Amino acid sequence: METVADLTIAYEEAGEVLVEELDKIVLQKGVWAVVLFRYQEINRKTGKFNSPKASLRRYQKYKGEYRKRDNINLSKDSAVKLVEILNDWLEGGQLGDGDGEDE
Repeated sequence: METVADLTIAYEEAGEVLVEELDKIVLQKGVWAVVLFRYQEINRKTGKFNSPKASLRRYQKYKGEYRKRDNINLSKDSAVKLVEILNDWLEGGQLGDGDGEDE
């Protein structure tokens, strides 16, 4: 993948869609890219898609192509907890603006 726009979690095997990408949010671009995906996987027993999941993935651009370096798959419970904690930190002024220069 040469650009962040090309990054996907979708996966096919022998023409069968096994992982379907439902949404993609690019959180960070550059040499290191961070992307949040919403996706669903096929249940091979039933042939139907399971409930949607979320995955936070980090990619590194190396020799002109992005390569996946890390990923965190989030369950519904862990996603809810993450959102609650981040909201608490934001509302409490416990996070800076991310520019590296706090006031």
